[in-house]
Amino acid sequence: MRLRGRTAAAHAASAAAKAPASVPGAIVVLGSDALRPDGDERRPACPEPDPRPQTEHAADALTQTVGSGHRRPATHVGGVRQGRGVAQEKVRCFGTGDPLYERYHDEEWGVPVHGDLALFERLVLEGFQAGLSWITVLRKREAFRTAFAGFDPQVMAALAADDVERLMADPGIVRNRAKILAAIGNARALLAMQAAGEHLDGLVWSYVPARHPRPASWSDLVASSPESVALSRALKNRGFRFVGPTTVYASMQACGLVDDHVAGCWRAVRGAGTHG
Repeated sequence: MRLRGRTAAAHAASAAAKAPASVPGAIVVLGSDALRPDGDERRPACPEPDPRPQTEHAADALTQTVGSGHRRPATHVGGVRQGRGVAQEKVRCFGTGDPLYERYHDEEWGVPVHGDLALFERLVLEGFQAGLSWITVLRKREAFRTAFAGFDPQVMAALAADDVERLMADPGIVRNRAKILAAIGNARALLAMQAAGEHLDGLVWSYVPARHPRPASWSDLVASSPESVALSRALKNRGFRFVGPTTVYASMQACGLVDDHVAGCWRAVRGAGTHG
């Protein structure tokens, strides 16, 4: 998103000045990805407005959007743990206040994912997330699975023009023609890889960074990395679309190639991914 009449620095300074004094540790963070004309994504210079309907704001009213599309509670806490006989709050990176989002944070994000089908599903969903918050896509995930036959690449690759129109009329998914066409094209690219004796699992996991320091706070998170840039290029060379470096990095976070649970998160204490 371009800033009109102000510099990005001025905008960030203004946002910081307006942060509620009653919220401990409030920080200014970057918004969700915006789309380029070629369907790739970029990280905007300031927070984007939440694209969800107003009725979806109740569970996480006090949130800020981060670059990967996740919305973290400003207070960082949720759930319960026990300590010295006294109930204490479980600290999470994001997701507190929404049971679906809490389960995703606690059970999925950062857990290593293997297998062509599982990785393909996550790449496609991350592509649909570009320009939106991740919770929007997460709430639609089951509808996506139904619409795309469980992300079966054989079925998806055979979808024709009338199927695209059917999907465009499905309120359960993100109805974006370019993203739908990209998902179908990506299924065909996956099948071409497999026909050539190559597997998505092997390709994706060959880009695990040798070392990935744990972020101390959300301000330490990055939108992309040298590995995500290289993997993005490799996927595009094989015919994949909507797999820019930011989308690929979000997939790497979600699938456990990197562990970006911030220090202090209960998942970080337990250990969820690769660090050096």
